[in-house]
Amino acid sequence: MTRDELKALGETIVALNNRNDHAGLMALYAPRVTSRESDPNGQGGTARGKKAIQGKWDWWVGANEVHSTKATGPFLHGEDRIGVIFEMDITDKASGNRMQMQELAIYTAKDGKITREEFYY
Repeated sequence: MTRDELKALGETIVALNNRNDHAGLMALYAPRVTSRESDPNGQGGTARGKKAIQGKWDWWVGANEVHSTKATGPFLHGEDRIGVIFEMDITDKASGNRMQMQELAIYTAKDGKITREEFYY
């Protein structure tokens, strides 16, 4: 991908997130995409494929009430990576605890599609 193509993809990722357009985001993923979550304790998990990422999204929506979310970026790195910062105000449905959180997402792209995403809290 050229730098302009990478920037355009990053801008699309940010815009779709800020519009909460999940279907639009799913269209950006390559079929064999990998998603890695890293929690503050260094734990986390890996999901592979669009179906698994949809499952993560379904879990997130079911477990949290999202009051607001904001994506900032894109921040380009090299020829294939895009950084996006997320700020969220959520309430955990199970505990009722409301919290503000930030995470950094690093997306790796090839041929105009997201092939890997990594989330750092």
